[in-house]
Amino acid sequence: MATLGGLRDSPAAQNSADVEGLARFAVDEHNKKENKLLEFAKVVKAQEQVVAGTMHHLTIEAIDAGKRKIYEAKIWEKPWMNFKELQEFKHAGDVPAFTTADLGVKKDGHKPGWQAVPTHDPQVQDAANHAVKNIQERSNSLFPYELHEIVDAKAEVIDDSAKFDLLLKVKRGEREEKFKVEVHKTDQGSFHLNRMELDHS
Repeated sequence: MATLGGLRDSPAAQNSADVEGLARFAVDEHNKKENKLLEFAKVVKAQEQVVAGTMHHLTIEAIDAGKRKIYEAKIWEKPWMNFKELQEFKHAGDVPAFTTADLGVKKDGHKPGWQAVPTHDPQVQDAANHAVKNIQERSNSLFPYELHEIVDAKAEVIDDSAKFDLLLKVKRGEREEKFKVEVHKTDQGSFHLNRMELDHS
């Protein structure tokens, strides 16, 4: 058992219905008090403190005018009295539009630069599809290019933007070709094809 006043990780899973309910309550109360239109996204972290009842300390991700932001909330709850009150709600930082975590990229802090990334990652798939669309637009082929396989994928993350170095196997009718492409993802989330070349290996 937690000692009185000690802060501990909430035994309930962070995405449990109870914790999510408290987080949505916190966002709604904040919206009412401050006349805001925050939209609840998810609970990042949940801790609780035993007081006269329970003080829930939640780290919440919410969307404010299209931007993801992190908020710290304190909710005091006495379930036996059906009492729930938002004690504190404050902005704790912005969520970057793109992070290494999105890619599953492991950085050791000493070796920034290109890192191998899973070819099945949604970000990698989006970058590959963008590249194939561009290859098609630049080609005069009557046959559409189709993405057959992402053979290899590397990524380099710089702040909120990223570069993808991909080796793609594409099909054009019966023909199969390999392209090396470099796709840049901006901090706004749009893709640009920086480089493409046929791979003859």
